[in-house]
Amino acid sequence: MSLSVDSIADVRNDSPPKPDWSRIHAALVRYLRARGARADLIEDFAQETLARLIMVSREKAIVSVFALGFRIADNLIVDQHRFESRLVDAPDADWHCEKPSIDRVLDSRRAVDVFQQCLNQMPPLRREVLIRRRIRLESYRTIASDLCMNAKAVEKHITRGLLDLRRALKKAGIEPADWNR
Repeated sequence: MSLSVDSIADVRNDSPPKPDWSRIHAALVRYLRARGARADLIEDFAQETLARLIMVSREKAIVSVFALGFRIADNLIVDQHRFESRLVDAPDADWHCEKPSIDRVLDSRRAVDVFQQCLNQMPPLRREVLIRRRIRLESYRTIASDLCMNAKAVEKHITRGLLDLRRALKKAGIEPADWNR
């Protein structure tokens, strides 16, 4: 049996052999897959486990690198599960409300005020035609016969009334695109 200088030094120091990190990495990946870790996190967990093992091995001797590595990997899986379960039970999910936001309510109130002012400034006939058609949903024919006009005149009053309302909204800085829904 021939002994090299390095092997004699190792025997004298009673130091354990250096771990084969690539072999440990492969074992960790297999272990994490078997434990059901998410596929997209397996490599991250293996790398984190190796980093922690290397840090511990620099400070003290590790009796079983694999046992400690598997314990660290298990803890990483548990930590990830806890983190994800907190995200599912996030308070934001409980605070969801079907009511419109306060900004939307204030914008709507402002738009109603602008509509009301605009309607008050319209000629009475135009206002009457617009209200009957757009709010009461009466037909052109009904409005025309009740007001002794033809349907074309009713259509022109509605068009002019809507243009007046759009101008008033634009002047007030309210974007009318949301009001067509």
